[in-house]
Amino acid sequence: MRTSIHKHISDPKLFKKQLLIWSQQFREVVFMDSNDYPQQYSNYDCLLAVDAFTSIKTDSQNAFEDLKQYQQTTKDWIVGYLAYDLKNDVEPLQSNNFDGLEFPDLFFFQPKKIFLLKGDQLEVQYLSLCEDEFEEDLENIVESRKSKIETEEILTIHQRISKENYLEKVSKMLAHIHQGDLYEANFCIEFYGENANIDPLEKFRKLNDISQPPFAVFFKNNKHFLLCASPERYLKKEGNLIVSQPIKGTAKRFPDPIEDEKSKTELASDPKERAENIMITDLVRNDLSHTAQKGSVQVAELCGIYSFMQVHQMISTVTSKLDPQYGVIDALKTSFPMGSMTGAPKISAMKIIDLLEESKRGLYSGALGYFTPDGDFDFNVVIRSILYNQEKQYVSFSVGSTITSLSVPEKEYEECLLKAKAMREVLE
Repeated sequence: MRTSIHKHISDPKLFKKQLLIWSQQFREVVFMDSNDYPQQYSNYDCLLAVDAFTSIKTDSQNAFEDLKQYQQTTKDWIVGYLAYDLKNDVEPLQSNNFDGLEFPDLFFFQPKKIFLLKGDQLEVQYLSLCEDEFEEDLENIVESRKSKIETEEILTIHQRISKENYLEKVSKMLAHIHQGDLYEANFCIEFYGENANIDPLEKFRKLNDISQPPFAVFFKNNKHFLLCASPERYLKKEGNLIVSQPIKGTAKRFPDPIEDEKSKTELASDPKERAENIMITDLVRNDLSHTAQKGSVQVAELCGIYSFMQVHQMISTVTSKLDPQYGVIDALKTSFPMGSMTGAPKISAMKIIDLLEESKRGLYSGALGYFTPDGDFDFNVVIRSILYNQEKQYVSFSVGSTITSLSVPEKEYEECLLKAKAMREVLE
């Protein structure tokens, strides 16, 4: 049982900062921030969940079934992530690439304490075993200050696939496309640093400040950290409504307003970017149809252009109504991993991606989010993110672009560097 308390917050921006600082004392933390980005489908501006009462951690084998059992028995808030490699649970696939991060493939926890902020209204839900701690916690939150940052050593970032090697691999992918093995695929490069001694909270704050995305996340599970500046929603369920918002299509931002507007207009009419987006929108429609009521899959918006701090993006919105014969986890399992991070046809794309990439994706291009007690959920796509294993002192971020028959390898490489810019800036 949970005790629920409502409070008015006079300065929500400051309160969010204080909440995040206060949360660092806990072993498990999920902090989600929409950065006040205007969104049609958002329930909260900020969510903080801390301190596991129960949790589930597993590899890909039977993972969705285990999650289903956990979600059904808990019947409470649970927060956590699905790593990309859960594809191996959904399809007869495997991943043998190098894994420097060693995160579990699936991790969720039932938080003892959860904070939900919308506008200036805060709702706090504590499990009854700790409800008497609320007043003291609130005092500590509003007094939270960031301690002095220790000087960090300079970090050298390496690239797992060299430029030469990248161009060669993209040419191989194009050969697969011309042979008809696939239409498009998302191909990624890992950037990494070893002997990395970083302050995860500080790095997250910097990344969030320069990106201000709608699906930002600070995640901590003991020594594993995710610092996420994602602009993309993977899947949301509210009642029987399912919403997916794939991103395909990226253009540079410019300080000069005229040049910036030109970049935006060019993105909107670029035949390659539109083709990419439409193909993935079609794939998402197909994914959602597996669990949808007949005739309920709709494209609410096709190829909309949205501006973020670093880039302009092309986003489509696909909705469906969940057929009552399917459960909450079915909607996730039948659409995972998201089409925007795989390609089409999906299984063929994932096989070729595994052959050509050199790192296990892990949590990168997976999804992080929450389930409510009545089985609604909201998950982002883990992109534009820094992953850190504090114990191994290994830090990593990956970026990718979508390869289609119209791709020019050099231009795809430039797109990857553009997407890597924010994470690089934060780490170096």
